[in-house]
Amino acid sequence: MDNEKRFEIGNRISKVTIAVNVVLTIIKLIIGIIARSSAMIADAIHSLSDVLSTIAVIIGLKLSKKDEDEHHPYGHEKIEPIMAKLLATILFITAGAIGYTGIKTIIHRDFSTPGTIAVYGAILSIVVKEWMYQYTVKGAKQIESTVLLADAWHHRSDAFSSIGALIGIAGAIMGYPALDPLASLVICILIGKVAIDIYWQAIKQLIDHAVDAETTESIRQDILNTEGVIQIDDLKTRIHANKLYVDVECSVDKNLSFAAAHEIAEQIHDTIERNQKNVKHCMVHVNPYDG
Repeated sequence: MDNEKRFEIGNRISKVTIAVNVVLTIIKLIIGIIARSSAMIADAIHSLSDVLSTIAVIIGLKLSKKDEDEHHPYGHEKIEPIMAKLLATILFITAGAIGYTGIKTIIHRDFSTPGTIAVYGAILSIVVKEWMYQYTVKGAKQIESTVLLADAWHHRSDAFSSIGALIGIAGAIMGYPALDPLASLVICILIGKVAIDIYWQAIKQLIDHAVDAETTESIRQDILNTEGVIQIDDLKTRIHANKLYVDVECSVDKNLSFAAAHEIAEQIHDTIERNQKNVKHCMVHVNPYDG
């Protein structure tokens, strides 16, 4: 899939989720204020952070689709994991703010019993955010976008936080008001865990981390199945954002002509780029084999 098509799909998904999140944030904030629920207000803040993160997704997709140029001969795909790190940072800061508010409420014992309307707000949030997760993750897999996948998990973490809010609100209404701010702390931990996972995944895409063993073996079989290849001398892979670079050294008969050896290298190159859809480029070097 070309970069322009990836951006078109990702941009459409992001605009839909921004619109839904803005409406959901307003609804949850109003309900949280009316119902006097700190958990619901924390949940609303989390939804607002989703809007900011999705804007970052659009920026990341737009910049990463730029073609190679004089100063960036390998393209701009790594902008996506950079933006994913930004999203993870936003998530982590959000988690810290929610956790601080919850701890402050518990220390000062500033408890209040939320109104019943907060329960309906939490249920609405769970349903909508889970739908947004499924909608976004489907698109992320379609265009193989790390930054969009990070945003999908941002939606899923919001669904988790709404579940925590629902438990806290329901518990507070049943006579345990401390459960409302305690739910905020649970939300804080869940969001923080997601933030760390996203950040680590983005780092792996920026430091030339090798691809998984299954993909490596598939590439290895593509090479060995090429007629004329005697053995693989070296095989390196490196993740480049949502793409993959492959470097191959293999041995061929030393008596082959230069043209024949080059043809084998071309076959390996074309086979790998055809069979491994994430490969952006494959570099092949052939060595003379003398037994």
